[in-house]
Amino acid sequence: MRELAYLNKYFYKYKWYLIPGVIFVAISNYFGILPAQVIREAFDLVKETIDLYRLYDGFERQELLYKVFGSTLLFFGALVFILALLRGLFLFLMRQTIILTSRFIEYDLKNDIYEHYQSLDLAFFRRNNTGDLMNRATEDVNQVRNYLGPALMYAINTIVLSIMIIFSMYRVNANLATYALLPIPILSIIILFVNKLINQRSERIQRQLSKLSSFVQETFSGIRVVKAYSKEEDKKAVFAEQSNTYRDESLSLVRVQAVFFPMILFLIGLSTIITVYVGGLEVDKGRITAGNIAEFIIYVNQLTFPAMSLAWVTSLIQRAAASQKRINEFLNTKPDITSGTTSKKLTGSIQVENLSFTYPDTGIKAIDGISFTIDPGETVALIGRTGSGKSTLANLLMRMYDRDEGSILYDGVPIEQFTFQSLRSQIGFVPQQLFLFSDSIANNIAFGLDEFTREQVEQAAKDAVVYHNIIDFKEGFDTEIGERGITLSGGQKQRLSIARALIKDPQVLIFDDSLSAVDTKTEEQILNTLKKLMANKSTLFIAHRISTIKHADKILVLDDGQIIESGNHEELLKLQGSYYELYQKQQLETAEQSIEE
Repeated sequence: MRELAYLNKYFYKYKWYLIPGVIFVAISNYFGILPAQVIREAFDLVKETIDLYRLYDGFERQELLYKVFGSTLLFFGALVFILALLRGLFLFLMRQTIILTSRFIEYDLKNDIYEHYQSLDLAFFRRNNTGDLMNRATEDVNQVRNYLGPALMYAINTIVLSIMIIFSMYRVNANLATYALLPIPILSIIILFVNKLINQRSERIQRQLSKLSSFVQETFSGIRVVKAYSKEEDKKAVFAEQSNTYRDESLSLVRVQAVFFPMILFLIGLSTIITVYVGGLEVDKGRITAGNIAEFIIYVNQLTFPAMSLAWVTSLIQRAAASQKRINEFLNTKPDITSGTTSKKLTGSIQVENLSFTYPDTGIKAIDGISFTIDPGETVALIGRTGSGKSTLANLLMRMYDRDEGSILYDGVPIEQFTFQSLRSQIGFVPQQLFLFSDSIANNIAFGLDEFTREQVEQAAKDAVVYHNIIDFKEGFDTEIGERGITLSGGQKQRLSIARALIKDPQVLIFDDSLSAVDTKTEEQILNTLKKLMANKSTLFIAHRISTIKHADKILVLDDGQIIESGNHEELLKLQGSYYELYQKQQLETAEQSIEE
């Protein structure tokens, strides 16, 4: 229950739903135990009437007695029916309050989890796979909702009903009540033992379900690769293995429950036998009537539902506790990066001083003591082999990660002082790993804007040289693209991402190898258009191809996280160093491709 204590704030929020719900539980149970007392009276009436009927044998009063007896039984039957209707009404109201509350809390909890996910930094998402994140926000929350609704409702119902029944039993005859309730302590011991097993197996089930969800999500995300390598059968086999493990874990819990429920029924049956035997002795002594035995049998059978629901509720609570523990693990995770308080319009001046960064999860030092400046309106390019730290630098400039050493200043202000919203809204970022949403092309382009016009979208598409591709689609800008833009080519996705960055009209532009999937002719068109747009903006170009960056004001060559050369295109060629070697190699590759064509 320690893990479930997190939910107490929601109980307080919706207390005016829960309090009436508890009251409705008490009222419904009161009408639930009254029929037993009515039946006791009816049973005693039957016995007394039979005795009187025999006493008046041969007299006219016998017929009158028969009519009164019939109408009285009809009255008792109608009374039981009315009590059942009243109980049903309050049971309905009970569900409309407590179950409704569980749905409200489920809604709030999912929103809290989603909002917390959004506040966490990239390092968190690198450590945790998408399937596990989704499972905690869906399946785990569903398990918690079962505790908030059915488990809570039936737990309250069980407690209230049990108290009322036990009180009624002792009020009639303490000796009989004690004997009838003897199996209950045994039941409590069994529940305490089984609780531990249920909790352990519930946690294993939830962990395995997360693995299964992650596997499915990863497979469908990479379905192109799976099909390209004809690995459908291999993936099917792995899925079957994971599913079998989940099945085995689920069955292990079912086996515990399979023993639990029959044990409860046995103990309740034992209580009934004890009631009949001891009750007969008490009747013989004249302490109770035969109707009291009937009343006790009804009470004992009414305890069957609380006892059985106790097992079910216990299972729900244990599974909810296991799920809430998994949810709390993420909700208690604090972001390594916190937003600053400064909001100001950028002019585009960027100063990087002795910057170093090491990935905490891998220990790889991606950036090692680099320094450079970008003046307002200046275009700076980064080039280097794969793994040299180019994309890491772009992420540091966006403050997706915090540097280990050194500083990054925008207009002389340390990057840590800016709010995330203020900083990132003024930077147009085209990442190396492109991502498009399952939405229309227009909405994907305008993703960074709260309000936009169709003219803005079309102009951004023209600037990214993707306008004519879009209007060739049947639905044009209203075309719905598949998950992650699966219906588009690599070049089209890159240009849509560029359009998404340009439509914001940011003061700083960062292109992380964003022209690698387009041909040289399209690249030339995009660069010519960008020249006009970048006139008064600070731009950082990250690329592998020298043709993309040769017109930059300043080019930085990175290797193992360090700047090994800097200058413009002509200056770097004169050095005849790493940049010159890369240029010669790419020129040779271009010549060979021209010959082959």
